[in-house]
Order: sequence, then C-alpha cells, then structure tokens
Amino acid sequence: MAFDMLLEQAGDLGRFQILQIALFFVTSMITYPHVLLENFTAAIPGHRCWVPLLDNHTASGNDSDILSQDALLRVSIPLDSNLRPEKCRRFTHPQWQLLHLNGTFPNVSESDTEPCVDGWVYDQSSFYSTIVTKWDLVCESQSQKSVVQTLFMSGSLLGSLIFGYLSDRYGRKGVYIWCLLQMAIMDTCATFAPTFLIFCILRFLAGFSIIVVLSNSTILVSEWTVAKSQYIGLTLMLCAYGIGQILLGGLAFAIRDWHTLHLTVSIPLFVLSLFSRRLVESARWLITTNQLVEGTKALRTVAHINGKESAGEILTLEFVRSTMQEEMDKASTKPSIVEVFQAPKLRMIIFYLSFLRLGGTVPFYGLILNLQELGSSIFMFQILFGAVTLISRCIILLIMKYMDRRISQSLFFFLAGLCILVNTFLFKEMQTLRVILATLGVSAVSAALATFSVQSVELIPTICRSTFAGINNVFSRIGSVLAPLLMTLVVYSPHLPWIMYGVFPILCGLIVFCLPETRNRPLPNTIQDVEKDTKDSRRVKNEDTFLKITQF
Repeated sequence: MAFDMLLEQAGDLGRFQILQIALFFVTSMITYPHVLLENFTAAIPGHRCWVPLLDNHTASGNDSDILSQDALLRVSIPLDSNLRPEKCRRFTHPQWQLLHLNGTFPNVSESDTEPCVDGWVYDQSSFYSTIVTKWDLVCESQSQKSVVQTLFMSGSLLGSLIFGYLSDRYGRKGVYIWCLLQMAIMDTCATFAPTFLIFCILRFLAGFSIIVVLSNSTILVSEWTVAKSQYIGLTLMLCAYGIGQILLGGLAFAIRDWHTLHLTVSIPLFVLSLFSRRLVESARWLITTNQLVEGTKALRTVAHINGKESAGEILTLEFVRSTMQEEMDKASTKPSIVEVFQAPKLRMIIFYLSFLRLGGTVPFYGLILNLQELGSSIFMFQILFGAVTLISRCIILLIMKYMDRRISQSLFFFLAGLCILVNTFLFKEMQTLRVILATLGVSAVSAALATFSVQSVELIPTICRSTFAGINNVFSRIGSVLAPLLMTLVVYSPHLPWIMYGVFPILCGLIVFCLPETRNRPLPNTIQDVEKDTKDSRRVKNEDTFLKITQF
C-alpha cells in the first residue's frame, strides 16, 4: 500500500530495522522464560515427613545410634503401593517390629499413621530451594502450586485485552516500555515476597504485562518493514522464544536456588527498558491515527538512521499527506470493537484466525505433557524442547520465502496431527519411535504457529492490529487451559485425549484455506482495505501509487 512506498524512501530493511530486531530479539529471549519459570521455581522435589528419630539431631539414644538410616526410615515412614516411603504420612509411633519381618509387608491400619504434623524433609539433590519447599506446597497443599501458574495465565489473558486496546489507542512504544518495566518490578519483588499470597499477586501482575511485551515487539517489527521482508523479523522473534527456553534450561541447571534464578531473569529487564526508550513509534500507526506531524518525524528519523540523507528532503509533510490521504480519510474514525465485528469479511477472518490459534495451542501443550513422560531430566527436556522449536522456526523462515502461507500451514498442521494420532496407538515399549514422533509433532506445531503469526499480522488492518492481538492471546490462553482439561477424558479411554489432540491440528489444516493468501502482499491499514481486498484492487492500488510517486 501507500505506506510501503514511504517506508522504501526511509529504508525498508536498513540499519534501523536491524537494530530494532536485535533489541526485540534479546528482550523476547529474556522475557519468554518468565512464562515457564514455574517449571523450576515451583518444582516439587522428593519429600517425606519430618520424624524425630531421623531429623531431630539433638536427640540421641541407643536405637538411633546403632541402627542405620534406612532402618530408622523403615520404622518411621510407611510404604506406599510401590513399596516406596510415603510422602505425606508417618507412623504415629516407631514400628520396631518391622525390622524383624524378613521381607514381608503387613498391612498398616490408618490409626497407626498420621499426617506430617511437624513438617517435611526435602530432597535437595535437584533443587536447593523452590517455592514449594519455602511454603510447603505438598500433600494437602499441593494443589496451591498450580494457583501460581493459573493466576499468571489469567493475568496475561486480561493484560492482553486491556493493554492491546491501549496500544491501539495511545501507541505501541509507550505501552511496550510500561509493560516491560512493570514486569521487571513485579517479578523482582516476587523474589522477596514474604507470603505465598503476595507472591501470587505479584506473579499475576507480572503476567498482566508479559504478553503485551511479546506481541507489541512483533507488531513494531512488522509495521516498520515492507511486506516482502516482514516474515524475516517476525520469524526471528519466534526464534527468540526457542533460544529463551534453552537459556532457561541452562540457567536452571546452573542455579538451583529459586530466589537467584528469579532475580537472574528479572534484573536484565530493567536495563532493557532503558534501551527501549530509544525505540521509534510506529509511523504506520501515527499516520493512520491522523498524527501526521509525528509520523513524518518518525519517518525522517528512521531515514537518518538508515543513512538516507536525501530522504529527508523527500519525506515532507505535504508529500506524506498526499501519499497517505486516502488511508487517513478511511482511518479518521477510530473503529470500536463493535465496528470491527460488523465488517463481514474481517469478522470471518478473525473467527478463522481465532480457531487456528486455539487449535494450534491445544496440541502444542498436549505434546509438552507427552514429552515430560519420557523420564529425562527436566533441565535437558527444557533445552531439547527449546532446540526443537528453534530449529523448526528457522526452517519455516526459509519455507515462507518460497511457499504460500496457507499451504505451509496446512502441511505442518497435518504433519502434527498425523504424528500425534500414530503415536497414540503405538505400544509403550516402542519408546524410541514414540520420542521421535513426539519431537516431530512439536516441531510441526511450532512451525505451523510461526507461519500463523506472520499471516495473522498480514491479514489484520493496522487500525485494530493490537486489539486483535489481545483477542488472539485470549484464544491462546484458552487453548493452554483446555489441553490439560482434555486429559480428564482418560477415565473413558486412555486414547481419547490424544485423539482430540490429533484432530485439532487436522481441522486447522483444512480451515486455513478459508483465509486469503497474503504472501508478498502489502499490509492493510484500515477495515475498508480488508473489506474491498481483491487481487484486482491490490494491483490497481499498487499501479496508482507508483504513478503518483513517479509524477512527484
């Protein structure tokens, strides 16, 4: 469209765009691990009840001095169904007779045992401390561990709606910096939370801003590049998430204390918020919201950074106004949510995109649960998962250059669904093949969602792009909640949840063809651009814009 011509005058992929992508890449790489922090900071280590014979070091007696630790554990802690020490109960009194049963295991009545009234002893071989060990979130309180992640996700859902609207109303840059600073403050304060309730509140407020930090960075990257180069910046943003997962796995392996880990990933956000003050507001958003003077200044600033000194004489206020007059007239009235959904073509596009986001997120989280059953170290799993998503997104970067958006999405969605369905009916003894299929499924879903992220930006007009980002994130959060809920269907059939995980991406592979193709086509700025979008109108507009620039 007309703005792409202005952007070519200022530099469509120059020094400014490279520096901007580099800053957003580092920020996203450090920000994304905050979504996954509870994998390590809320990990549940091995634990058992505190018992005087083993843990009261001030006490001494003949029995405790003579007997081994294993013998004292045997008379103090009952065994579960797997013949392992119970985690949540202990004997009311030491059962000395158990030492003379020669391998037999009599039934122990409930009256002989009691809960862990004196607290727990935790295994520190994997973690020195977590929020679980700090506030004893085990046994009867184990369900409270999920409260943290639930509140964090709820905060991200609400924040994406509220801050997404504010980004369309007051600008991408200001809201981005505010959310980045808010997340830095809240997660840093969460490290020193005196109670579990305060910790949950602070994580909720941190989640309130994290999705906007990630989404506004992709929006700014897309709005400062022309159509033919947008996929590069957007895919690099997604690759930053994979590197962030690898980084988190490495940091968690090196830092086993949750306080130190939390601070390590939070403090750099303060520095990044200072660097973010040097960002330039989206000129595309400024012009379409009738802030012509500020938009012209932003274009001239970018032209100066890109080394196009002569562009300062071309990018005058009159030239920008004449070039963008049609788009400014269309965007003179800010559309409300109701107006967005009153546009029939845009409404259907949002509906299809929302289902694709939901349908892609459900198997994504379903496969995470499957990979966790591999029995590997959670540190290695985090690194493996990050590497898999990173590689798949790098591959899709090359594929999108030569293949249409719809075809590539459909192929990867079908591949993911096929891997899940085949894996569902394999014997558990075929462990190697199951791991390969699960890893391939994760790669396929990641690649499909990467292509989806690029196409969704190319389909939604500038005037309501951040608002759609909020809607998009709502369906993403719904999918992340729906994935574990489907696991409750195992009471009816052990295969039923995995069949559902496989069906969702296959449906997405079909629905994606209901959307228009967007490869190498300019971004729409207004709702009218979407409603009147045809191949002929696009060609006519491009020819008219070329003539206008040539005559000038």
